[in-house]
Order: sequence, then C-alpha cells, then structure tokens
Amino acid sequence: MEWVVVISVLVMTILSLLRVNVVLAIIIAAITAGVLSGQSIIESIEMMIGGMGGQAETALSYILLGAFAVAISYTGITAILVNFLIRVLTGKKTMMVLVIAGVASLSQNLVPVHIAFIPILIPPLLKVFDDMKLDRRAVAAALTFGLKAPYIMIPAGFGLIFHGIIVKGMVQNGVEITETETALSMLIPGSGMVIGLLIAVFITYRKDRVAVPGAGGGEVEFTAPKVENVTFNCTHFLTLVAIVGALVVQIFTQNLVAGALTGLILMFLLVAVPFKKGDQIMTDGIAMMGTIAFVMLVASGYGHILTETGAVDALVEVSSGTLNDNKGLIALILLLVGLVVTIGIGSSFGTIPILAALYVPICVAAGFSPMAIATLIGTSGALGDAGSPASDSTLGPTSGLNADGKHHHIWDTCVPTFLHYNIPLFIFGWIGAMVL
Repeated sequence: MEWVVVISVLVMTILSLLRVNVVLAIIIAAITAGVLSGQSIIESIEMMIGGMGGQAETALSYILLGAFAVAISYTGITAILVNFLIRVLTGKKTMMVLVIAGVASLSQNLVPVHIAFIPILIPPLLKVFDDMKLDRRAVAAALTFGLKAPYIMIPAGFGLIFHGIIVKGMVQNGVEITETETALSMLIPGSGMVIGLLIAVFITYRKDRVAVPGAGGGEVEFTAPKVENVTFNCTHFLTLVAIVGALVVQIFTQNLVAGALTGLILMFLLVAVPFKKGDQIMTDGIAMMGTIAFVMLVASGYGHILTETGAVDALVEVSSGTLNDNKGLIALILLLVGLVVTIGIGSSFGTIPILAALYVPICVAAGFSPMAIATLIGTSGALGDAGSPASDSTLGPTSGLNADGKHHHIWDTCVPTFLHYNIPLFIFGWIGAMVL
C-alpha cells in the first residue's frame, strides 16, 4: 500500500514530462492510485470528483481575475507604461530589466492580472531590446521573478490564493496555521529568489547579446506593434478606481473572488469598459485562465484519493521508519519530490493540495513545527514552476519575448529560470525548514 503514492506520482510526473496534457496526467494518476488501492475505475473516478470541490473557490478566483485582466487591457492603460519605458529607459539595460521585474511583480498583487500584461507590454519593446543588445534571458528571468516571488511572499492577490491553499491543505490534514504565519514562513525561500534575480541581472546576463532570428522555432515575419502616444484620460482614471476598489475589497474581505468581482463590476458601472463587451471579456478571461482553474480542481480530487485510500498513512509509516526522524534528510527528500512533481505539473498552485496530503503527516511524525511544514509545502510547490516547460511562469515570458521568433522557450526561458530560481529556492527552503 505504501507504494501506491510513489507509483501514482511517478505516473503523473512521467506523463507530464512526456507532454501529456496535465489534466489527463493527473486524472490517470488518480485512477492509478485508486485501482492500486483496490478500487474499481468507476469508484476511483467518483472519489476524485467528490474531492474536487475543495478548490472550487480558487478556480473561480482565476476565472474572474482573467476577465478582470482582459478588461484592464481593453482600456489601453498599458500603452502609457510602454511609452514610459521606451522614453525613459532606452539605453539603460539594467534599469530596464529591473523595472520590468517590478511591473511583473505588480501583476500578482496590486493589479492581479497574472500573465495577461506580457503580450501587451513586451512585443513593442523587442526592437528596443535588440537596439540595446539586451540579453533577453535577463528579461525572461525578470518576468518569471515577478510572476512568482510576490505570491510566494505576500498574501495578497495571487498570494492570497497561494497562502490560502497552503493553510487549507494543512488544516485539512490536521495542522492549524494562519496565512500570516505562512507568509512569514515563505520569506526565507523568497529571499533566495531575490538573490537569483540579482545574479541573473548583474552577473550572468549582463553582457551584450544579439538575438538570433529563428531561435524560437523558425522565421517569423514580425512588425513591432505600433504603440500610440496615449495620454492619460478619464477612462484610465476610472480603470485605476476599479483596480483600487478591487484591492480594497480583497484586503478587507480576504476573498479574491469578491475583489475580482468588485473590479469587474466597477469597470462596467463606471463605463471604463462598454457593457456590450461583457460577454467577450468573460470569454477571453475563461480562455486565458480556465485551464489553470480546472487543473486545480482535478488536483484537489487527486489529493482526496491519496488520503481517502489510506495510501498516505502507509507511506508515512514507512517513511518515518526509514528516515529515522532525520529532519534534515526528510526536508531534503520532500523538496526533491516537490521539484519533480511541480516540473511535471507546471503549476505550483495545482500541486499544493497534493503535496499537503503527502507532507503534513510525514512532517508531523518527524516533529516539524507548523511554520516549518508550511515552508516545505510552499517551497516544494514553487520549486519547478520556474523552469517547467508547461508553467505559466515560463510560457508567459516566452509568449512575449518570442513574438519575433528570436527567443527559444527551453534554452532562453526554462533553463535560465530553473538555474537562477529553483537552486536558491531549494537551498533557502531547506534552511527555512531547519530554523523555523
């Protein structure tokens, strides 16, 4: 019985690495776990569906945030930012990269639009990058930093989802903890990402580099999007009002669904976006974020099967006896498991329910504190997200940087982000689990 979890996770990981759709990979792994535990295929499917409701709120949050991002993009307010970057930072490579990292960071918390800003912000800047001979790998590192580090350390926006999932996963498995404590527990791993960003910007990718045509998979006829000289107007002001309204509601209610819904409603009520565009905006939002939302639902069902079949309890018993309560070795192994699983799935959010079901019993038996357990779960969930070919944290940057066919997804985005973020996350996550 103790091998059920291992075999199931291996099935999921191998299928994901073979580029099988992540939803199918998780479903097949869940059925594998159920069948190996003595359930029929139908019983396994029913058990998985029964556990999917645990992440319904999070999935709905993603859908609404996607629509909110599309609505913000519709107003054209991002053109102002593009013009600013071109006017002020042309020729200043290091500052350009750091500002892009800052803008990306805002997309997770202050203006929670996730990757929606990248196809709007980056393509108009590609010619500027080429003129400066700016190494696009530095920009990829900056974008991935902004898409990950804020939600890892700050419980607002997407961070509210991330820390909420950690809390829910721990509480469901018998360990009480608050979102404030999870945020504090992730400061040490998050600081590793800051160091990784600084190394990428100031050391690894500081030299000039000429982007090679066709490096991203073939010749592409590319004309840099013309950015109109937009001036700040009433629509942009109303958009900012909607953004602030969404942020305030989110902070006071601690509910991202309420915040995103408030922002959307304000965009329509203030006529920042025409009401007749409502259907299109919701459709585009679902198209952008729907896959992630559904992955999280299925992952929740998968975690439910692992716990309900008793496979986790068996694994805990074997692991505790084998590792002899060696905290350092246990933390090391759990982080390695998180790295492999998350690279396969490509979603740190989607792996948390699975990791919590696995980690909490093992960590409790080994004597880890609640904050140390949160560090291990959060770090393991984040590990592999940067560097995974299937992750939004890498697909998003590539979608913008390869608009002209000069940026390779694996070698120019995945490998650089894996090296600069997963290695420090692993080291600092292990340290955090030991000291907390």
